[in-house]
Amino acid sequence: MAGLDGQFAIERDPMAFSTFSANFLGERELPVNKFSWPSWLQKKAWSIDDLLAQHGEQLVALEGCVEILAGGPPCQGFSFAGKRNAADPRNQLFEKYVEVVRAIKPAALILENVPGMKVAHSKKRVSTGGGDNSTESYYEKLKRSLEEIGYEVHGELVNAAQFGVPQKRSRLIVIGLRSDIARSFDCGVMFAFKQLEQERKRQLQDLELPEPVPVCEALSDLTTARNTRKPCIDPFSPKGFEEIEYDKPLTKYQELMHGDCSAVEMDSMRLARHRDVVRDRFTKILQECPRGVRMNEANREQYSTKKHRIYPMDPWAPAPTITTLPDDVLHYSEPRILTVRESARLQSFPDWFLFRGKYTTGGVLRTKECPRYTQVGNAVPPLLARAIGLTIRAVLDIAKEAVESKIGQVDGEEAHFEEIAVA
Repeated sequence: MAGLDGQFAIERDPMAFSTFSANFLGERELPVNKFSWPSWLQKKAWSIDDLLAQHGEQLVALEGCVEILAGGPPCQGFSFAGKRNAADPRNQLFEKYVEVVRAIKPAALILENVPGMKVAHSKKRVSTGGGDNSTESYYEKLKRSLEEIGYEVHGELVNAAQFGVPQKRSRLIVIGLRSDIARSFDCGVMFAFKQLEQERKRQLQDLELPEPVPVCEALSDLTTARNTRKPCIDPFSPKGFEEIEYDKPLTKYQELMHGDCSAVEMDSMRLARHRDVVRDRFTKILQECPRGVRMNEANREQYSTKKHRIYPMDPWAPAPTITTLPDDVLHYSEPRILTVRESARLQSFPDWFLFRGKYTTGGVLRTKECPRYTQVGNAVPPLLARAIGLTIRAVLDIAKEAVESKIGQVDGEEAHFEEIAVA
């Protein structure tokens, strides 16, 4: 969406990679560029460990060929919404990210994670050798590791709702510039965040979006009240489910999301099959509980639910943070949870974007599989990503112009001296 050309992407989960492939590697006509994909890399789900082990030489050969590397290590070990486990092995995957940076040496890098990455798991100082200690947050460890290999790095908390995303979603955005590029700016890598603010304002203006975009402006065209129902024939869904038959967008945001979808049928519209007792409970919650905030302990006890995180949405405010659990959020006007497509709308995925794999999973598979609701909940909102992409493009262009200007000045001075010498 920012006009960048993707080369390849590393995704461990087969379902998530299938979604990526359906959108960026197939024959479909899309309003964005497809990924070119190198001949040496098989088009399949890869772990970053296997990539480094099997294709280390090819990665090193990419030096000078990749301007931007974007990544997002798993966030579950950092998240305040989860168990926040310091021993979670996924916490260490940022080190693999650093290894890829060291091999490719991109001009700029981007990393996204939950705010908890900036908070140390323990306040107890325990030396682990090499100057490391447990009081460091994983962000601080990441920053130090990247600085050691020649990058200037800074991370800030960014709220997606300020970029046209109809969702209150605060995330840590880390931007790194190779040191020689960072020196092009008086304030170094901080220039990128000043540029991001300019791109944010320009994006809202260019896309004609309010700040913030409320839930009803994002989802009112997807209600069962204004659309007919039909059987869900999605091959990844068991029989017996229904979905809506889409009519048309009603608001500016909906037109933006649906604008390039004329030739592609929207998928992932499957409605939940709630029991009558569940629908009755949801109806009472929508009628009696405060909107836009998490149900408190008294409300949860009153409605006999053990879930600690349930948000009845406020139609006139941005949605709460969309997570990987579909029953965390209740629809603002109908007694049901959101569909995958509605969750994707709140993340600002365009309607042409297809999702593949199971809709959800449970039990021990929760930590092993990445079904559709998880894919959406884990994603960087595309409108936020668009602004970041445009920011990095602008920063690299400005740095390039600065270098060319300096070279031109030096050439001019040399020519002047030559004229004097000849004279």
